Amino acid sequence: MAVSVCRIAHFNAAHRLFNPTFSDHENERVFGKCSNPNYHGHNYKLEVWVKGTIDPVTGYVIDLKVLKELIETEIEDRFDHKNLNLDTTEFKNLIPTAENICVVCWQLLRDKLDSGLILTVRLYETERNVVEYSGD
Repeated sequence: MAVSVCRIAHFNAAHRLFNPTFSDHENERVFGKCSNPNYHGHNYKLEVWVKGTIDPVTGYVIDLKVLKELIETEIEDRFDHKNLNLDTTEFKNLIPTAENICVVCWQLLRDKLDSGLILTVRLYETERNVVEYSGD
């Protein structure tokens, strides 16, 4: 019997969508206002879904306190109140689109979880723009 549990977290970060191989004009054409040289920010909502079998001893798929602490150390402490382009190693050479941020969050968490658990990460950049990644 597989059950999914979710922990929701938030972080605030600035970024700029910018490809250094493009001219300023091309960056503006492709990324629009999101390529503003002075950056812009979002209040990100992160849903971390873990699916697995309920442990008969604990009754948990995963201890949500453990998941909370993992999200804090791997995601929130790393990205909250940061400029993703300038303050993080993950996005030094990777455009911090919502898609890339979601995949990076998944990668940071995946190695810390039991391999028998299925991980899905859903990132809300705005209430209308949502990205989901499950390692597919």
